[in-house]
Amino acid sequence: MLTLSVSALRDRLHTCLAVERWADEVAAGAPYVDASALVDAARRAATPLARAEVDEALAGHPRIGQAPTGTGAEQQFSRREQASADAYDTELAALLAAGNRDYEARFGRVFLIRAAGRTRAEILAELNRRILLPGDLEAEIVADELRDIALLRLAALLEAGAV
Repeated sequence: MLTLSVSALRDRLHTCLAVERWADEVAAGAPYVDASALVDAARRAATPLARAEVDEALAGHPRIGQAPTGTGAEQQFSRREQASADAYDTELAALLAAGNRDYEARFGRVFLIRAAGRTRAEILAELNRRILLPGDLEAEIVADELRDIALLRLAALLEAGAV
């Protein structure tokens, strides 16, 4: 049984997904009998995320390809997730920066993608594909990406014994 206090669990959940409702809802279900039950609850609570919750979560996300500032758990997650073999390719960095600007001009928010396990070239290709999508479809994709990121981060916390 996972026995972290509700308050401590909520704080850790917030580093996975900065959505107050989600963290409160998942923490309110504690204690969880095991990690699987916690992850299932986290998935259910994040499906779906409302448009305002997407905006809430994106407020703390750095631009893809841009190093996060600060030393908190969220920033550490971002650094690890954005690490890739081609992370220091200056041409890709310039293309990502331009793509980020175009995406933000089109959709009014930062481009978000689950970066873990993807190269910068793959991320750029996905940015170029998604910038052409209708706004409603792209908003759904962003919400799905946020949920995926949250669940990956929660799994990492569980693996590290931090939850």
